[in-house]
Amino acid sequence: MAIQLSEKKILITGPTSQVGFPLARELAKANEVYGLARFQKPEDVERVEALGVKTLKADLADDCLDHVPDDFDYVLHFAVVKTGEFEYDLRANAEGVGRLMSRCRRAKAFLHVSSGGVYQYAGDHLLKESDPLGENHRVMMPTYSMCKIAAESVARFASREWKIPTTIARFSVPYGSNGGWPWYHLMMIKAGAPIPIYPDQPNLFNPIHEDDYIAQIPRLLDVAECPATVVNWGGAQVSLEDWTAYLGELTGMEPKYNVTEATLGSVTFDLSLMHELVGEAKTNWRDGIRRMVETLNPELLVK
Repeated sequence: MAIQLSEKKILITGPTSQVGFPLARELAKANEVYGLARFQKPEDVERVEALGVKTLKADLADDCLDHVPDDFDYVLHFAVVKTGEFEYDLRANAEGVGRLMSRCRRAKAFLHVSSGGVYQYAGDHLLKESDPLGENHRVMMPTYSMCKIAAESVARFASREWKIPTTIARFSVPYGSNGGWPWYHLMMIKAGAPIPIYPDQPNLFNPIHEDDYIAQIPRLLDVAECPATVVNWGGAQVSLEDWTAYLGELTGMEPKYNVTEATLGSVTFDLSLMHELVGEAKTNWRDGIRRMVETLNPELLVK
């Protein structure tokens, strides 16, 4: 039986993000939730605190973490920095997870959210957790893949060093009422801008709706071990071509494409281990995409 996230003390990093904000909103309904971020904008603090979340301001690259409580039941580490500067990004993402785990070593479980961006590009091959790592995101975000790989290594070390039960979850394409990659594509369609698309088609991913990733947090914490459990995390396989075409159907606007190697190609998962340990995502991708548009841009829907 999965952990019951009720009346627990939980830390979420990256609570202002596309993924972290909906999660903080849901968990704050029944738990004591803290949100840690750089909080560079005062309105971000207000937005997060309006959820009932207590804010902690810190830059994981450099700041002292003595003000961060050390008695959390669970830590959900979603924060990521993508400035493009290798020295800073490695400090914030890789060293940062080590510093955070050192501070929170009393946690019952630590969820480190990684990415499918850690894998070597392999076309339509279903990527297993044991497959070769590489820098498939470098063409768009030069530091991203390297920092995610480095952060996984530090998380594995910290799990062993301080006996912290840890799950490293390699996230696919999250989306929902707070946006996501499909929503950016919707904005490009609206603007008449061509969507970059990799030549080796179809371009396959595993988009996962916020309802599913929020629901799966307890199981991801429940399967945390020392040494760390590593698991792919996503929904059913869908092509970028299909979800952008569906956005066109919903809105009556035809997507335009620019075939180029200067964009992401397929990153598609073998989800066997996830289904065994965590369960399957339940939201049909068409329903999820439609709900995203209904929430964020209802004015674009065909009447």
